[in-house]
Amino acid sequence: MPSTPGTTKAPKKNAFYAQSGGVTAVINASACGVIEAAREHSDKIGHVYAGRNGIIGALLEDLINTSEESPRAIAALRHTPSGAFGSCRYKLKSFEENKAEYERLIDVFKAHDIGYFFYNGGGDSADTCLKVSQLSEQMGYPIQAIHIPKTVDNDLPYTDNCPGFGSVAKYVAVSTKEASLDIASMCESSTKVFILEVMGRHAGWIAAAGALAAEEAGDPPHIILFPEIPFSQEEFLVRVEEAVKEHGYCVVVASEGAQYADGTLISGSITKDAFGHQQLGGVAPTLATLVKQKLGYKYHWALADYLQRSARHIASATDVEQAYAVGLAAVEYALAGKSSVMVTIERNQGETYSWSLGEAPLEHVANQEKMMPRSYITEDGYGVTQEGLDYLSPLIQGEDYPPYNNGIPQYVRLAKVPVEKKLNTPFEV
Repeated sequence: MPSTPGTTKAPKKNAFYAQSGGVTAVINASACGVIEAAREHSDKIGHVYAGRNGIIGALLEDLINTSEESPRAIAALRHTPSGAFGSCRYKLKSFEENKAEYERLIDVFKAHDIGYFFYNGGGDSADTCLKVSQLSEQMGYPIQAIHIPKTVDNDLPYTDNCPGFGSVAKYVAVSTKEASLDIASMCESSTKVFILEVMGRHAGWIAAAGALAAEEAGDPPHIILFPEIPFSQEEFLVRVEEAVKEHGYCVVVASEGAQYADGTLISGSITKDAFGHQQLGGVAPTLATLVKQKLGYKYHWALADYLQRSARHIASATDVEQAYAVGLAAVEYALAGKSSVMVTIERNQGETYSWSLGEAPLEHVANQEKMMPRSYITEDGYGVTQEGLDYLSPLIQGEDYPPYNNGIPQYVRLAKVPVEKKLNTPFEV
C-alpha cells in the first residue's frame, strides 16, 4: 500500500535478543518465538541480532545474525535445550558506577541500528533489562526493552509461573518416582535412605515438585526440605527413622538452599558468582553422612544439578508452549509501543487449567524473589499441601518429545554467523 502523501514511513529497526543466567530445557523455545515473530513482522523489524553469551555480546559487539539461519533451524530451537546463543552471569553496574558500559551499549546499538531489546532471563536479568530501558531517558537513545521471563527456580514475582520451571518440576517428579521404586525393591537387605538434591537457592518450588511423584498417602517422597522452613537435625533424623520403620525405606528431596534457623546453609561454599550469589551444592552428601553417623542406615544420594534443567527429552508440553508464547508476546508488546515490562503468565479462573499472557513493570520485578507460600507447605514443614499440588500439577502436564535418530534426541546446532563489527574501539568486560 502506498504511503499517505506528506508522510514518511518509519525506518525499520533491528532487534537485539540475548539469553542470561542459568539456561533451561525450554529457553530456546522463547528464542524461537522471538525470531519467528520478528520474521512475521519483517516490515517493521529488520534483523534479529543475538548477543553471543548474553549482554556480554552487546558490550563486545559480538553479535550473531539470526537472519542467516534457515526457518527449519529456527523452528528446531523449540525442541532444543540449553542456550543456543550462549548465556552469561554478568550484572551491569549502575549508570553512575560505570557510565562506560552504557556508553558502549549505546555505541553498539547505534552502529547496528538496534531499536528493540529482548532479554531472556530471571530476576537479575530483569534488572539488566530495566537498566537498558532507562537508556532512553539517561542518554537520549530510544530503545524498547522487553524482559522475557525464564528461570527454573520459579521465583519471579508478578507471574503465575516461570518458563523453565514446569520442565524441571516434571523431571524431578519423574526422577523421584523412579528412584523410589528402585530403593523400595532393595531396602530389605540394602539401601534404606535415598536423598535427591535439587536446585532452589531461596525458594523451594523445585523441591516441592517432588511431591507430585506420590499417588497415595505414604508414597515417597517422605521428606521434603525447603529453604523457607528452618532445618532441624533432630527433627529430620526422627522423620527418617519413622519412615524407615513404617515403609522400610525413606526418600528425601532436599533443596540446595535448605538452611538452619539462623540462615546458615546445611552445606555451601563461600564462592560467589558474578551476580553475587553463593555457590550452592553438597546438601545431599551432608545429609547422607548425618544419617549414616546417627542412624547407621545405608544410603545413596543423587545430585540432579544440570540434568534437571537440560532434560528436554522429558519436558512439560505446557512449559514448552508457554516458553514459546512469551517470546512471541515480547515482540508483539514491543511493536505495540510497550517498554520496560516483563511478559507474564496469568492463571485463569475456573476448574480447568488455562492461562493467558499479561505484563508487569520491570521496576517491580527486578531483583525480587517469590517464595513458596506457607499455605503450599504442610503444617509440619516436610510436605506439600493439596493447595500446593493444585498449583504445581498443571505445569507438568503433557509431553513434547524432540525428534529422535538412532535412539538419541536430535537437537539443532545453529550456524551462528557473526555480524560484521562496525566499531574500532575494543572493550573489556
